[in-house]
Amino acid sequence: MQAWDKVYKEKGKYFLEPHESIPGVAELFKKKGIKRVLDLGCGTGRHVVYLAGKGFDVYGFDPSRTGISIASKWLRKEKLSAHLVIHDMNKKFPYKDGFFDAVIATSTLHHNTPSGVKRVIGEVERVLREGGILFFTVPRWRHIPSGPGKWKQKKIAPHTYLPLDGMEKGLPHFYFDKKSINSFFHDFRIAKMKFIKTHYNVIAVKKTSR
Repeated sequence: MQAWDKVYKEKGKYFLEPHESIPGVAELFKKKGIKRVLDLGCGTGRHVVYLAGKGFDVYGFDPSRTGISIASKWLRKEKLSAHLVIHDMNKKFPYKDGFFDAVIATSTLHHNTPSGVKRVIGEVERVLREGGILFFTVPRWRHIPSGPGKWKQKKIAPHTYLPLDGMEKGLPHFYFDKKSINSFFHDFRIAKMKFIKTHYNVIAVKKTSR
């Protein structure tokens, strides 16, 4: 994720407002008694700050040292606290099994090859308690940036493209369809799936073991 570290160094807080679905997701979390939440790929902290301000016990990690530094300063400015660490999602998450009540991952899970996506989802499942909630957004297959003004890219695996230039140069992008969502998240019950612009917004519940 060196591409994003470069962006954060150049532009600072790259996102200032929470994703449009997060306020509603936070309301759902409150109704369901969610307390401990992980923001996967928290970047410069827009969701960490928002959720901490709503009273959640928030954790977040990101591979960008710059992003985590900016998020920490933002939290201090708002007189809020959260548990932030520098960590790559491709490595085992630094939390014990079933540690979280909920996980959010906005435009994060798709930055991988198909096998990598599955490994990360496996880690999300591991650290999420049974009955816990996962909210994620992923880009939809057939909405691949291309044409004039878009980045150059090459296909490296099924539904997977590697940008050859632009802001996310060298960062794999896996594009989902409903079939792959149901397949990759087979240990979750899809509670809600909505298509907005170019992305699927999904609320899923970790299935309980029998």
